[in-house]
Amino acid sequence: MKFTSLALAASLMFAAAAHADEKLIRKTLAQQFPGAKVSSVKPTPYSGLFEVYLDGQLVYVDAKAKYVFAGDVIDLKNRTNLTQARLNQLQAVSWDVFPLNNALKTVKGNGARKLVLFSDVDCPYCRKFEAELTKVDNITVYTFLYPIAGLHPKAVQTSKQIWCAPDRNKAWDAYITRGTVPDNDGKCANPVDATIALGNRLKVNGTPTLFFANGVRVPGMVPAAQLERLLAANAK
Repeated sequence: MKFTSLALAASLMFAAAAHADEKLIRKTLAQQFPGAKVSSVKPTPYSGLFEVYLDGQLVYVDAKAKYVFAGDVIDLKNRTNLTQARLNQLQAVSWDVFPLNNALKTVKGNGARKLVLFSDVDCPYCRKFEAELTKVDNITVYTFLYPIAGLHPKAVQTSKQIWCAPDRNKAWDAYITRGTVPDNDGKCANPVDATIALGNRLKVNGTPTLFFANGVRVPGMVPAAQLERLLAANAK
């Protein structure tokens, strides 16, 4: 009984200290980075460091916020990027933000599992990911045509041409696999500009970017086996 009381007292003291440190960190960062948004501050298991979600970025600070560490924390044993994994959670979004009618819809098998995909038609990693998707069954994929003009100047026009094709999914597949450009001027009513604006709001900075049923995002090309694990881990 006495041990339990001591343990409880110790945990309460730790919580109070952590709360005090959090207040100090918020105050100090507000002074050092005026105008920056500190969304969260929480202690980590990494030698007294605190995790700070600052203006959409994850950084680490000491308890007095004298030092800021910007970079990734890697679990060497499991070869896991802990910083990116945490960012994926922090940057999760509600599926309500996605206008699914503005996406190409592909249903495989029973379509039970859901995935939103932001993809650039001229992105080589997007093409690799499409090849991996062919190995995954029982999934519904909503593909938003998200051209990044700074990297691929022709991608905006090609995306609009794909959307304006009589069969958008077939046109998408033909371009991704064979580079066949649809035979139209891309001037139909299309959601490409709206998708670009949506991606910018969501800070989608690269393609492919994946959003799972629970809103968790994962940037980058992932192989089919990893995608299966992610679908299982992030089911709604």
